[in-house]
Amino acid sequence: MFRHVVLFTWAEGATDEQRAAVATELGKLPEIITEIRAYAVGADAGVNPGNHEFAVVADFDSLDDYLVYRDHPVHQAVIAEHIKPILASRAAVQYAF
Repeated sequence: MFRHVVLFTWAEGATDEQRAAVATELGKLPEIITEIRAYAVGADAGVNPGNHEFAVVADFDSLDDYLVYRDHPVHQAVIAEHIKPILASRAAVQYAF
């Protein structure tokens, strides 16, 4: 199995509607990209100060399946249209498990 974890912090001025659109659009990807085995997205619970504001955890059968997801045109469109316009910072890691 191969896991992709990404954390976002939103730019000052990002609206609730923009943040919600990120979650909505990312949530559509498992129906479109069949290589995704498990997919969870969500806003930080606000328990600890200094956390990133949003997380994505995606599991795949293999590195090759992750690469299909990474490069998929619908995924790339979500990034370009919904994430990048409100993104302040991003952290990510991928690992086999």
